[in-house]
Amino acid sequence: MMSTPARHPELYSFIQDVDQIVQEGGGEENLISKVAERMQQLLNLGNILPDQYLQPQSKSALYPLHIAQDESFSIAITVFNVGQPSPTHDHGTWGVIGVVQGVEHEIKYARPSRENEPLTILKDRYIREGEVGICCSSEQDLHRVECASSIPCVGIHVYGRNIGKIERHIYDSNTGKKRAGVTPWVPVPAPPQ
Repeated sequence: MMSTPARHPELYSFIQDVDQIVQEGGGEENLISKVAERMQQLLNLGNILPDQYLQPQSKSALYPLHIAQDESFSIAITVFNVGQPSPTHDHGTWGVIGVVQGVEHEIKYARPSRENEPLTILKDRYIREGEVGICCSSEQDLHRVECASSIPCVGIHVYGRNIGKIERHIYDSNTGKKRAGVTPWVPVPAPPQ
């Protein structure tokens, strides 16, 4: 699935390159490194996303930019409005993010050793416009993010599966209690007038 806006020459080239990287394989660490390097090249061009992908929603938006036909990877555009947080969640796959607008505040947590114990913070960081971050891997897959800028935070996220379809978990950071769920794709809005 590739939407028409993804046919922008630079976005299209990025999608093709990520597809090649994923198809080549070579282990998760190698794959993440290559996708992150290619993401940085894309971000160096500035924000080339079509306007409809920059629109915030009442909850954080997960817009599909591209889903590989075999669902081996997906590329999402996420938008967090000013001050808008995500719940604490896992991914069930690897992921690389690049911030194209605003600032993302991320808190990474250690996976609890047993059920229903409070989560322990591993890292607290800010990812700024033009920066790339590894959001998840098989080893580290639990975080919470929020917009930490005076404008909406927009990021390009590449995941190792169809992130809008796989079952993931939402956690209570204070108790460690988790529940399963799917974070569905949000339909891409019409371009603003």
